Amino acid sequence: MNLIKPRKLEKGDKVGIVTLSWGGPSIFPHRYQTGIKQLTEEFGVEVVEFRTVHMNNDDLYNHPELRAKDLMDAFLDPEIKAIICTIGGDDTIRLFPYIDLEVIKNNPKIFLGFSDPTANHYMCYKAGLSSFYGPSIMAGFAENGGMHNYTKDNIYKTLFSNEVIGEISASKEGWTNEMLSWSSPENQNIKRKMQPSKWNYLQGEGVVEGNLIGGNMEIMEMMKGTELFPPLEDFDNAILFLEGCTKEIYYEIFSWWLRNYGMSGILDRINGIIFGRQEGGLTNQEEFENFDKVIRKVLKEFNHEDLPVITQMDFGHTYPIFTIPYGAKARLNMDEEKFEILESAVI
Repeated sequence: MNLIKPRKLEKGDKVGIVTLSWGGPSIFPHRYQTGIKQLTEEFGVEVVEFRTVHMNNDDLYNHPELRAKDLMDAFLDPEIKAIICTIGGDDTIRLFPYIDLEVIKNNPKIFLGFSDPTANHYMCYKAGLSSFYGPSIMAGFAENGGMHNYTKDNIYKTLFSNEVIGEISASKEGWTNEMLSWSSPENQNIKRKMQPSKWNYLQGEGVVEGNLIGGNMEIMEMMKGTELFPPLEDFDNAILFLEGCTKEIYYEIFSWWLRNYGMSGILDRINGIIFGRQEGGLTNQEEFENFDKVIRKVLKEFNHEDLPVITQMDFGHTYPIFTIPYGAKARLNMDEEKFEILESAVI
């Protein structure tokens, strides 16, 4: 896996803002504006809004070609140094017929987002560009009461520095998925309740390394059988990262998805798996342990009881989060309970 690394961000750089899926900014403008404010104040970048940002949700849904054009225009603009998604959704895969992979390949720059933008990440991946699975404007940058230091520090380390990223640990601030309605602007100033963050080194021993590949499980399922899903050989000796399964999806469907990775041969090829903390209002340790039991059960079905696995990590639909660079080499040290990214993400 030899992906192009984009250039690092610097203060004063222009950052393109695009809506590639759900029209969240038009529905919750105060949330979007908070995200823009905290992005510019915390990181000193200049924002360039593309037209999809303020389109209503129906128009966005009906015109995937306009969303794709914004993405292409952002890549083509030489003044834009990074592209950040406003929010996720569930249909950005529809942009693919309108995407020119040569434009992405010949104009490499930082692309940042998570959840539904998993499909956009694989458009970058197919073009040969390393992109970044991390916060969006409305989910991450717009955090209630100000951004978490854990998220900010990791963005600086990942996107603003060309030094080796190194060890990433559980958030000392704790984590939250408390639901404070975006419909009430006054909630924006209320910090969410936190609880301790502890990653679970679920199974496996020793030290393994591999390039990072993965994304949101729901969107990965949508991509299977399409041109966007990576070929099997790209999973050889990789570290697979997965997140996003909600409590409402239930353990059975989660097990079916994971079982598909076994039946397709992916589990036979990878060196380890890291799971982000599950989304959707999980409220107690027993619920997390139930997901862990499903993981153990399915891996045992395919004789992978020793495959290194870490769960309940701080990425994806949990807050705060660290950012994952596609294709970067990572190390899981199961004996010392350490996770490291062994190279820089940008040049």
